[in-house]
Amino acid sequence: MGDKEVTIKEEARAEIKIWNYVFGYAKIAAVKCAIELGIADVIENYGSPMPLSELATALRCEPSRLHRIMRLMVHDRIFKQEPINQHTVGFSSTPLSRRLIKGGEKSMAAFILLMSGPTCLAPWHSLSARVLETGNNISPFEVANGKDLWSYTEANPDFSELLNNSMGCKARLTVQATIEGCPEVFDGVESLVDVGGGNGTALSLFVKAFPWIRGINFDLPHVVAVAEKSDGIENVGGDMFMSIPKADAAFLMFLKKIKKAMS
Repeated sequence: MGDKEVTIKEEARAEIKIWNYVFGYAKIAAVKCAIELGIADVIENYGSPMPLSELATALRCEPSRLHRIMRLMVHDRIFKQEPINQHTVGFSSTPLSRRLIKGGEKSMAAFILLMSGPTCLAPWHSLSARVLETGNNISPFEVANGKDLWSYTEANPDFSELLNNSMGCKARLTVQATIEGCPEVFDGVESLVDVGGGNGTALSLFVKAFPWIRGINFDLPHVVAVAEKSDGIENVGGDMFMSIPKADAAFLMFLKKIKKAMS
């Protein structure tokens, strides 16, 4: 293969790749749209391949616009398109689409909405300025939004709820793997504190799997103030960098500077 042929193929690949960057936002925008409309929820509840006309009626949206979203979803194998009869096709769920169901067992819907929303996208839009900066230790989130993450969540209840629901998405996957993979770790543990436990999702799973455990859901006061009350779990507000409630064991996820907090 000559140098000229290699160059032609590289140019062809570059031509394709650059358009992927030009419209790189389209995929996440379409997935965000699907979650907000509840497309995965409706198709899953339908129970069989759902025609576009019925999907549009259920969602109360314009069929031709919905069809363009569904074409992209099918192309990315988020949904399947299957024949219903000789003249009609319908849309079916997949393991991936079930992760877009709000409140589903393996749902990542809240996490996607969090990371694709304007608050979390704002720091990325200033990435080049951040790279050029020197001597500024303020987090990109604070620079973009005017407050650090925890102050921002306290001042914005809707964002706080979305953040905690997002952490709940990750907790359901992480905790279940822990429960199934190493249950012996919890032998003899009578009390467990979840540091930064948010809405208590992780702790509720632990207590359900190991009912002898007394759970302490520990987070900032404004977070635990809206956490659901659950049998076997005590919601405690405070600052982990000041003190942490005593327990036989502690569970920590997505937290930095833990050594300082625990010392």
